[in-house]
Amino acid sequence: LGLGDPGEGGLDIGVSGPEPIEKRGAIHAAKDSGTIWQTASVTTERSEPATDAAALPFERLDFVYMPSRDVAADMRYFTDTLGGRLIFAVEAMETRVAMIALTDEPPRILLADHLEGDRPILVYRVPQFTEALDALESRGWKRERSIEIPHGPLCSFIAPGGQRIAVYELARPDVEGHFAGRLDF
Repeated sequence: LGLGDPGEGGLDIGVSGPEPIEKRGAIHAAKDSGTIWQTASVTTERSEPATDAAALPFERLDFVYMPSRDVAADMRYFTDTLGGRLIFAVEAMETRVAMIALTDEPPRILLADHLEGDRPILVYRVPQFTEALDALESRGWKRERSIEIPHGPLCSFIAPGGQRIAVYELARPDVEGHFAGRLDF
């Protein structure tokens, strides 16, 4: 896989080595016009895919819950500029939330002014909330605070690398239809 011509300052990325246990990738750079090129090797090990349902509690990514300092302005950008479809824009209890569909299938974008920080929360649906939390705990995950959202029970947590993740059970599937078309702002 080449990213530009190495002679013109591009990168040439090659993959070699035994499969499927190991992949070795090298980033090569050529000496040209006084440029010193560097080589880096990356080794990754593959693990066998998990097949036990308890090992895979996630059904799918339903929402990307994004902090917003100005939900109305961000909503206009996602709809007018990016071409997203506005599902709802709700204002209640001094909080604004807008749901945008950028694709026919989830995940949906939820812009919210009540979320702290700048990182989004990836909200994954699980078939059974309590069982999913138990399965995650059996793998070393630490249970954190659970809350109720309009769709059902949810547990949000921060991964060791700082990523924000949540799992929820879709206990009330009619909620999105209830809010659809509501435009408070």
